Amino acid sequence: MTTTQQQLQHLYWRAGFGPTPGQVAAGLSPRQALRQLLRDSQQFEPLDGPAMRYAEPLPPPSDKRLAAQGRPQTAMVTTPDGTAQPATQGAGKMTAAERKQRNQAIRSAYYAMNTGWLTRMATSPAQLREKLTFFWHGHFACRVRRPDAALQLNNTIRRLALGKFPDLLLAVSKEPAMLQFLNNQQNRKQHPNENFAREVMELFTLGRGHYSETDVKEAARAFTGWGYNAEGQFAFRERQHDDGPKTLLGRTGNFTGEQALAVILAQPACAEFITTRLYRFFVNDTPDPAHIQPLAQAFFRSGYDIADLLERLFSADWFYAAAHVGTRIKSPVELLAGLKRTLGLQLANERPIIVFQKALGQTLFEPPNVAGWPGGRSWIDSSSLLYRLQLPAVLLRNAEFNVALKQDENDLAPNLSRADRTFNEPVKTTVQLAPLQQLLAGTPAARQPARLSEFLLQVPIRPENLALVRGDLRAMTTALLSLPEYQLM
Repeated sequence: MTTTQQQLQHLYWRAGFGPTPGQVAAGLSPRQALRQLLRDSQQFEPLDGPAMRYAEPLPPPSDKRLAAQGRPQTAMVTTPDGTAQPATQGAGKMTAAERKQRNQAIRSAYYAMNTGWLTRMATSPAQLREKLTFFWHGHFACRVRRPDAALQLNNTIRRLALGKFPDLLLAVSKEPAMLQFLNNQQNRKQHPNENFAREVMELFTLGRGHYSETDVKEAARAFTGWGYNAEGQFAFRERQHDDGPKTLLGRTGNFTGEQALAVILAQPACAEFITTRLYRFFVNDTPDPAHIQPLAQAFFRSGYDIADLLERLFSADWFYAAAHVGTRIKSPVELLAGLKRTLGLQLANERPIIVFQKALGQTLFEPPNVAGWPGGRSWIDSSSLLYRLQLPAVLLRNAEFNVALKQDENDLAPNLSRADRTFNEPVKTTVQLAPLQQLLAGTPAARQPARLSEFLLQVPIRPENLALVRGDLRAMTTALLSLPEYQLM
């Protein structure tokens, strides 16, 4: 039987990025805490900042066509002082120095977006909105070289994360980053490209087994003409659209892309697919049909109301069952955001946060492929577990973090030498231990290690490990965070 504190911490870990000591000390019931989480996440605040902005416009779908209209496109580079300037030559004829400068500007923008979002995860009161944005970030996995397009997609997801799924699906489907990533700018009448249509059904809405190859071909025809303009906005190219009759999932009509999505959403299988994905993320890697079916049916009836579905899920008695508490492996991002949130952790230089993500196998804005991160037990192998267990000493005791990152074929500079990929230096941080001290106030010294473990760990600590938790508060905290049990939530 889980205690009220365990249930509360379980909710904060699953619906956000972990509890703060103050949240546990506040004494709310799980139901009161859920209402607070929902209230705090009502407002949408875009992720933005000067360092995240990158001035180069998206390449148009057809440079030749625009040039013929007298609208040549000028490539831009961002200088080290943050101002945007035209490249001295066309984008395809950049000098090596210009190309290097552009790549550095792109990388800097992505780093600012990454670290800015991780800080938002750790500090924002809108925990549920940020956690949902993180979930959809993996569900609608997209990796492009364009930080402006990637940030626009991320904010579209954030804005609609708790709304109606049809609105989210349509908006994401029209984002230039997604259209570029899944090749839909190449999807034209008489020459359809099926990539976008296939992933929409396989990964975004229905899952394998609920559509045919014919459905893919017909949906691809419906999405012909969908693209984007040089300003980074959706553009429908009517002359490239196939307006003939199409048969999709048993229905026939002269479907547009919007109508094709509506046909897909009319399938109850879609509600079950999305509910299952959310269940695996928020509850348990192993789906339970007895839990999922009623949720999926209510989700479908509600017009795919995401907030309503999550409120039902987090309010269910089974959500707090022992079988679901402390049974999910934290993803690298959840681990890092949780450490920052619990400890009020700040780094003097944010670059190590990127290094930690790359070493642990999950870098924000860089999913491995369109299927996103596999999750679950794939997060842990011999090297990543070692890095995970070293992190608390690195962050709380300025220990060195020594790692040679793997080559990344998708990186802007994919062929770096081992020396350039090696990180080996102390990480300067500040942590706020006063809230933990307040949480322990009134607890006898001999009982403090056990009390601290109840807050930091979601599973009971083994007696032999508890015996090793000694010293001052920093030492005890470091020891508990370095246990394998801290990897679970």
